[in-house]
Amino acid sequence: MDHYTKERFQSEESIGFFINKARNLLIAELDNALKDLEITSQQMGILLSMQRGVATTPFELSKFLGIDTGLMTRMLDKLESKGLLERSRSLEDRRVVNLTLTKKGREVASQIPDIAPMVLNRRLKSFSKEEYKEFGRLLKKFLES
Repeated sequence: MDHYTKERFQSEESIGFFINKARNLLIAELDNALKDLEITSQQMGILLSMQRGVATTPFELSKFLGIDTGLMTRMLDKLESKGLLERSRSLEDRRVVNLTLTKKGREVASQIPDIAPMVLNRRLKSFSKEEYKEFGRLLKKFLES
């Protein structure tokens, strides 16, 4: 089923417009809340993914977070320069770069759960429990398409 036609399409009323606007709003609020940790919301995703063992290489992080490899490299450079992570070559395959959080990186990552939920909960405060579940379900369905 087509939900849009070229005759009735208005970009400012499209799902893409609303998702992008919501993303920008959420990023700005998260970035502001994370400023004392001296990280951005995108860097937060990297640190949490590494802390939870979801990804240990730049390629895995790029794939998991949906970030192109060029941007991922620049973000990893910044995190490394801040002393939050270290890179090392795999002993089995020198083409593979392994990532590990430093002590400082682990400390920063451990503080994120004290901050991010407050931002998200402020955005979701007018949602009922059912609406919250349905919103998550619909976003997952949208991403699967």
